[in-house]
Amino acid sequence: MNNYIALVITFALSMLFLRSMDFIAHRGWMDSKLSRKVIHIGTGPLFVLCWFLFRDTPDARWLAALVPFAITVQFALIGLGVIKDDASVKAMSRTGDPKEILRGPLFYGIMFVALTIIFWKDSPTGIVALMMMCGGDGIADLIGRRIKSPKLSWSGEKSVAGSLGVFFGGWILAALILFIYVSAGVFASPFASYLMPLTLIALGTTVIESLPFKDVDNITATVVSALMGYFMF
Repeated sequence: MNNYIALVITFALSMLFLRSMDFIAHRGWMDSKLSRKVIHIGTGPLFVLCWFLFRDTPDARWLAALVPFAITVQFALIGLGVIKDDASVKAMSRTGDPKEILRGPLFYGIMFVALTIIFWKDSPTGIVALMMMCGGDGIADLIGRRIKSPKLSWSGEKSVAGSLGVFFGGWILAALILFIYVSAGVFASPFASYLMPLTLIALGTTVIESLPFKDVDNITATVVSALMGYFMF
């Protein structure tokens, strides 16, 4: 497919998913905290699977990265109050304060732009790091809020259940997308050879995510995942 057509399709699908979630949250059909995490979990796999639409040319990664870049700029403008978008604020913030978008959601977009450009389909590293961010951090919050478990002694706002959610959520989502890429012949090694590195990366991500730092998990955990992947894959 022509890369410019692939860019348009990727952008259209991403915006369709985001605006659908905005609409659902704005209507009150889904709690804002849940919609925020559904966006967090679902946007990444959709975007990474759209990479298959692009031809393997030097400009492919840059064109693909325009999608999260454009969406991230939109997030920044909403957070700064330049654009008024109540539906997006309700879907992506915990309290309804637009400035919240300038933290977690903005960092989320920045990581997608950076890892798309740096790693693209040349290595599983970027894909695994992005899926750890989407599945790990996203599912951790959902599980941590719904399953009562002891709090971590070094991080009072985080729990054992949440940390298990990081590990298994990130591992499962990363393994699923990686399996698809291996099956499509993008990566030559057999899928089984990726399982041990993937497990170690999930463990490292879980440890970093458990630290008592607020609103920067999308950066810290994702960077650590990428660094570990760089040396393991």
